[in-house]
Amino acid sequence: MAIQEDKLNAFMGEFVRDIGAVMHAATVVVGDQLGLYKSLAQGPGTAEELAKRAEVDARYLREWLSAQAASGYVDYDPASQRFSLNEEQAFALAEEGSPAFIPGAFQIAVDQFKTIPKMMQAMRTGLGLGWHEHDAALFHGTERFFRPAYAANLVDQWLPALTGIKERLQAGAKVADVGCGHGASTLLMAQAFPASSFVGYDYHAPSIEQAQATARQAGVPEERLRFEVASAQDYPGQGFDLVAFFDCLHDMGDPVGAAAHVKQSLAPGGSWLIVEPFANDKLEDNLNPVGRVFFSASTFICTPASRAQKGAMCLGAQAGEARTRDIAAQGGFTQFRRAAETPFNLVYEARAV
Repeated sequence: MAIQEDKLNAFMGEFVRDIGAVMHAATVVVGDQLGLYKSLAQGPGTAEELAKRAEVDARYLREWLSAQAASGYVDYDPASQRFSLNEEQAFALAEEGSPAFIPGAFQIAVDQFKTIPKMMQAMRTGLGLGWHEHDAALFHGTERFFRPAYAANLVDQWLPALTGIKERLQAGAKVADVGCGHGASTLLMAQAFPASSFVGYDYHAPSIEQAQATARQAGVPEERLRFEVASAQDYPGQGFDLVAFFDCLHDMGDPVGAAAHVKQSLAPGGSWLIVEPFANDKLEDNLNPVGRVFFSASTFICTPASRAQKGAMCLGAQAGEARTRDIAAQGGFTQFRRAAETPFNLVYEARAV
């Protein structure tokens, strides 16, 4: 075996970066759950000062703060031995409602590690692993990871990009949010368009219970916003002006059946909004940092979820526009277009007129 030292050194450099990121991920979860980032956002301090503020052990906190500083998640001033968050770090780590808030993504990683034994068995047997079979960290992390992008884009960018939908929503429309999870997207729409009525559907009963509790806490009346347990292929209701699928079509075993059901549930002139992870159509064009995140998540979450359902199409999180367009066409939609995009999302509109 002829080893080229420069290539080996470059690869080992990637390893050091990756293992550091993996080890660091757990510290982010701890910091988020203990409120350490929010405490640090109140102002700089030494480890001892910050420990008093956060009501944690000073020695443990010093080690945690050092790990954050080494990762670039916290700033450190050697002269004063004080740690701090700059405005950008605070925006991403301590401000829950910000469009750059990232701790939820690390919660998803917690589930991935807990799922390793199940995933090994699934890969040996080819069997699926349903969404409901994952740790609760996945459900909470998914909401917290995706909600910032929805809050930043859904009402102001994505919905206005659809054909006449914003006007319908302002006048009073009927909307279904399918695969709604904890209902973050459904609630955002209901709060923005008080003349319209919204129903969120998801097959995962605990997520629906959480969505119901969140809606009650937000004070949105049930006659305008409700949540029900149902699948994408059989949710009830007709005459919807808008049916929305947020980051869930690729998880489905039978996305064509879901598309056909959406078509028959829409009102004349209605639209199907499909939000999917950003992906190019060719594998080689997705071999980049964003693709790395989505392919890794798809290995443990999206593809096994589809394999666990009837149909088991296994689109994966990097399905791309061409395959999504084909799903819509097979479901009976005659119009399909990319309505908007972000670095992490592709936003499609399908219509049957």
